[in-house]
Formats: sequence, structure tokens, C-alpha cells
Amino acid sequence: MQAFLIATGLVALAEIGDKTQLLAFMLAARYQRPWPIVLGIFVATVFNHAAAGALGSWLTGLISPMALRWILGLSFLAMAGWMLIPDKLDEDETPKPGHGVFVTTVIAFFLAEMGDKTQIATVALAARFPADFISVVAGTTAGMMIANVPAVLVGGKLAQKLPVKLVHTVAAVIFAGLGIATLAGLGESLGF
Repeated sequence: MQAFLIATGLVALAEIGDKTQLLAFMLAARYQRPWPIVLGIFVATVFNHAAAGALGSWLTGLISPMALRWILGLSFLAMAGWMLIPDKLDEDETPKPGHGVFVTTVIAFFLAEMGDKTQIATVALAARFPADFISVVAGTTAGMMIANVPAVLVGGKLAQKLPVKLVHTVAAVIFAGLGIATLAGLGESLGF
């Protein structure tokens, strides 16, 4: 349960103002059909984060515990810094017409999530909690849905009212705390 809750909270915070959330706003505005978009986000996220989680779990078998501790600690610190850099949606990530709303959403979200903050966080969390692969993937998926479903349902109205910079700062502090705790070897005693 701990891996699930940490993954959910971190990804929900990290996703606020992220390019995939911007994509959710854009899809909602373009198609105005929220439920196929929400379902498409869910399917794309499950597949993307399952692959990322599998990579993270696989890495734990290849790397010594001490090296993994340093890699994870530095990764969490890098994520903290990355959280402070605003995202924008690239032109090549915007969906092209010609597919249904669901298929367009699945393809666009899967591709936009490649190398994204939340995908990298999923790799790191799965490496940190290798015995809890399903909990990590379920948690990161839940975090994505917590951030993106309101974006689809309420659209631009919500985006204008969220203090994105504050949310990113809070997420950066949490990632930095995880990084410091991991590097200091406090992770085990604190459950990180």
C-alpha cells in the first residue's frame, strides 16, 4: 500500500502542468467527448507505465544495492530539478485527425508520455519498490488519472485556477526529500 500511495501522490503532483496534462486539455477542447478521452488516457498510461515499471524492476536485478541506492537518490534529485522546468506541448505530439477520439487519445498519450517526467518517475519508483511492481504501476496510473480526468472534464477553466508553480515546487521538494533520504540510506527506515 505504501508504494501505491507514494506513487499516486508523486505522479499526481508531477502531472500538474505537465505536457500530457496540456494534451488532455487540448483533446478535451478539440473533441468535446470526455469519456473516450478519459478511457484513452487510462489505456495509454497503463501500457506506458507497465513498460516503465518493468524496466525499473528489471534494473534492480542488474545493479548492486549500493549502486542502485546512488542511482535512485540522484534520479530523485534530478526529478526535483526537472519539476521546476515548465513543460510545453511539442508540435509533433499533437494528435493528427483521422482516428476516432479513443484511438487518437491512446496514441497521443502513449507517445507524449515517452521520456516524460512521470514515466521516468515510474521507472525510479519501480526500481525502489521492486516487490511492489503492480502497486507502483497502479499508483502512477491513479496519479495520472487524478490529474488528467479533471483536466478533461473541466478543461481550461481548471488550468487557469491551479497554482501550477506552487504544485511543481511541492512536488520538487518531495522528490528532493526522497533523493536525500535514499542517498543518506534513510530510505529503508522511512519506507522510501
